[in-house]
Amino acid sequence: MNYPHPILAREGWPFLAGSLLLAIAASFSGLWSVPFWLLFLFCVQFFRDPPRVVAGGGKSIVAPADGRVVVVEEADDPYLKRRALKVSVFMNVFNVHSNRSPVACSVRGKWYNPGSFLNAALDKASLENERCALHLKTNDGRDVTCVQIAGLVARRILNYVDAGSVLEAGQRFGFIRFGSRVDLYLPLDTKVKVVIGEKVFASTTVLAELA
Repeated sequence: MNYPHPILAREGWPFLAGSLLLAIAASFSGLWSVPFWLLFLFCVQFFRDPPRVVAGGGKSIVAPADGRVVVVEEADDPYLKRRALKVSVFMNVFNVHSNRSPVACSVRGKWYNPGSFLNAALDKASLENERCALHLKTNDGRDVTCVQIAGLVARRILNYVDAGSVLEAGQRFGFIRFGSRVDLYLPLDTKVKVVIGEKVFASTTVLAELA
């Protein structure tokens, strides 16, 4: 999962190559090539994947994705069947879409659910959209649920870990293509450090602190 950062995510290489070839072909064929070059530039900005510094300490929950906080509330964790603090980060098409582990942990479970492709900013997207959830167990035994959710445009959730995997905080574990959301379900005694509407960055923003 941790690979030398190529600046542009490996998940985007086919899109980058294809859009570049289309732009070059249009330029040499005499067609109006501007839309094709704009498509290539969009792919470059969407699939950028800069290296990140991991913020906080051993009790910190770092942002699993770039984006905007859209939910901070107490809610039911549908995977671990408990009450939890839910913090959700919405990613639009202009955010970096690499997903990173919010904590140092072992992966205890994984669930994939097919579903709809509603606007990921909507609350019902958490239960109705295509999603992939991980049960993460921290080094001191706390439970964190991390859910990748597809969005209105996103049609592909990529997740590279399974039960038994071990992750460091900030370690890259997946990618969602073209606009999406990540939900975290945290223990109720967690102290949340962000508010709705706040812009956050994967690994470098501390979302919360475990008690």
